[in-house]
Amino acid sequence: MSGTSLDGIDAVLVGFEQDHPIVLSKFFMPYAEDLKRSILELQHPSHDELHLTQLMGNRLAELYSGAVHSLLAQEPHLPVRAIGCHGQTIRHRPDLGYTLQIGNAALLAELTGITVISDFRSRDVAAGGQGAPLVPAFHDRVFRHPEIHRAIVNIGGISNLTDLTPGLPATGFDCGPGNMLMDAWCMEHLQEPYDRDGSWAESGKVLPGLLDRLLAEPYFMLPPPKSSGRDLFNLGWLKNHLQNDEAPEDVQATLLQLTAATIAQAIHGAQEIYLCGGGAHNIALRRALSRLLPATIIRTTNDAGIDGDYLEAIAFAWLARQNLMGIPANLPLVTGAAHPCILGAVYSA
Repeated sequence: MSGTSLDGIDAVLVGFEQDHPIVLSKFFMPYAEDLKRSILELQHPSHDELHLTQLMGNRLAELYSGAVHSLLAQEPHLPVRAIGCHGQTIRHRPDLGYTLQIGNAALLAELTGITVISDFRSRDVAAGGQGAPLVPAFHDRVFRHPEIHRAIVNIGGISNLTDLTPGLPATGFDCGPGNMLMDAWCMEHLQEPYDRDGSWAESGKVLPGLLDRLLAEPYFMLPPPKSSGRDLFNLGWLKNHLQNDEAPEDVQATLLQLTAATIAQAIHGAQEIYLCGGGAHNIALRRALSRLLPATIIRTTNDAGIDGDYLEAIAFAWLARQNLMGIPANLPLVTGAAHPCILGAVYSA
């Protein structure tokens, strides 16, 4: 998994011999700063972008292959049935009928000698869905409790929610920006990739006027199913709401509050919330969520037995398994697709 946050590649080796997925080894490969910049540049139209996108897909495939080989070196004797590779999202426009994740899965299969399943989102979009979020089906499988109303919140570049109400089907959607705006603002002003523990945000104060302008974004009022990404939430979007006299740390504090507020307003009646993704490490963000949801128990998915830093990678291993077994893995109630679909394109070894 390499997600919207652009921090790097999460790789896991997962066994499914038992009903519950078992993580056998894991590996993280950080993205170099020049790679991050190049990927961000591809988010916007530019000269020769088709050529540049194809070259980036090849470069990513080589990095994915390196991550796979490093991962398998930890368990050299275990046979691997397939690689589930999400790819790097460059554009996500389900409203126009497409979503684009690059990574040259054919080259990855060639470099590893292992069958690769990729492009998980396009089939759902073709069926009229958002193509996202796809992880609620996995959350339903591993986190549902027969009596306790739970919400699973992944705070990556975008925040997405899965609602697991006992006796009802799982629902879920993208709440809005998770870390992406805070990370981008931090990089612009501190030249740091992220605000560790939210300490910079805590040094500032929330600006109510700015927060109100950000929360007025029409996306937040849309009913599910809905999904989003950098196509909407980016530095340009943020700067269009600034008056340019704000202290940078106050903007950071307001962005943190925006993430907390959009998550909190998406949660209805949950007794327990389990956080995962990079934002689960943001102490200030967790404090903000606790203030907004004082009657709700807030934990991380680690407390439920699954490492939150690798949960999405585990989920895409599971999605690859569902493909090989011929089992639909999207949830039409979540994505808005017309029907259940088998997700992913297969590149045989």
